[in-house]
Amino acid sequence: MMDEMRVHVGDEATFSKTVSESDVYLFAGLTGDLAPNHVNEEVMRHARWGRCMVHGALLVGFMSTASTMIAAPTITPDATETPVAAGYDRIRFIAPVFFGDTITVSYRVAEVDPVKRQAEADVRVTARGGELVAAAMGILRWVPNPK
Repeated sequence: MMDEMRVHVGDEATFSKTVSESDVYLFAGLTGDLAPNHVNEEVMRHARWGRCMVHGALLVGFMSTASTMIAAPTITPDATETPVAAGYDRIRFIAPVFFGDTITVSYRVAEVDPVKRQAEADVRVTARGGELVAAAMGILRWVPNPK
């Protein structure tokens, strides 16, 4: 059982995507977050950045995609444990992301604790040629499967 985690310090996954206006509007509709920051171009034209910005929570969703890329290979039909996202600590939104920006999420395993059955990762989101726009510490936990 103890070797099923199959993740190691330094393991890394990256995910890149150009965030479209439709991504933001679909996310706004799903979550109900219709704040002018995200969906009202007229209001935002007069704000600091002069345009709508992507939801921070959507960036966290992209962090989750990279987390899945690390965890998925450890899931097998005969496994006695399943990796699950246990959360993100110290999430910071450092700079805005705009419609049309290509983001890249880097999810790098920083610590593996076989006793806690947990791995922690440094998560960084960049845009516009490498500008850091968000960061967090991701937590994966391996939970026992029913027998």
